[in-house]
Amino acid sequence: MGTTASLQGECATRLRSDTIHPMSDLSHLLTNNRVWAEGIHRTHPVFFGSLTAQQRPKFLWIGCSDSRVPANEIIGLMPGEVFVHRNVANLVVHSDLNCLSVIDYAVNELKIKDIIVCGHYGCGGVNSALAPSAGRFFDHWIRHVRDIAKFYRSDIESEPTAAGQARKLCELNVAVQVVHVRESPILQHPAARGVTVHGWIYDIADGLLHDLCPMIEKVRALEPPCARA
Repeated sequence: MGTTASLQGECATRLRSDTIHPMSDLSHLLTNNRVWAEGIHRTHPVFFGSLTAQQRPKFLWIGCSDSRVPANEIIGLMPGEVFVHRNVANLVVHSDLNCLSVIDYAVNELKIKDIIVCGHYGCGGVNSALAPSAGRFFDHWIRHVRDIAKFYRSDIESEPTAAGQARKLCELNVAVQVVHVRESPILQHPAARGVTVHGWIYDIADGLLHDLCPMIEKVRALEPPCARA
C-alpha cells in the first residue's frame, strides 16, 4: 500500500514538473493597459463611470477570432457600444449554445436591433476548408465551412484563381451565417420583430468593409428552409 502511494506521488510530481511551465512575463501588457486607461481618463473623464452604470450597446457583432479584425476599432466605436461574439470563421451553428446564448441575450435582454455578421478575406478557417483535412479537432468545426464549399461548388469554381475562390468562399460563408441567424428560433420569435441582420466582409488589405446584401438574398433563396413548428 505504501509503495503504491509512493509511486502515485512520484508520478504526480513528475507530471506537474513536465506540464507546468513558469509563468511568462506579461508585465508590458499591464503597462500598456495603464497607459491606455490614463489616456481615456484625459480625453473622456467620465467614460469609465458611464460604463459601470449600464451596458447599452446598439449592435451585436458576430465575427472571426482573427486578431487582425477588432470589431470596435474598424467601425470607429468605443468600448460599450458593440456587443461582440467571435469564433473561428465567424460561424453561427444551431448546436452552438455559446453563440445562440449571445444572440438571445443581445435581442431579449439588451434589446439590440442590428446584428452584424462580419467575415474577412484571408480567413485562415475558410482557407483550411478548401484544403484536405488534417485530422485535427479543428477540422470538426471547419466542417461547417466545407459543407458550404460543397453546396456552392460551382459558384466558387467560377473564379479562375485559388485566391479568388478563397475570397468567394469567405463571402458565401458570411451570407450563409446571416441566413442561420435570421432563421434561428430566437429571430423567428415575435419578440425579435424589428431586428435586422447584416452581412459584411472586411478586407484586411485596405481596412474597408463591404456590404454583402445582394449575395445574402441569393443565398437565402437557395438555402434549405428551416422546419417550422
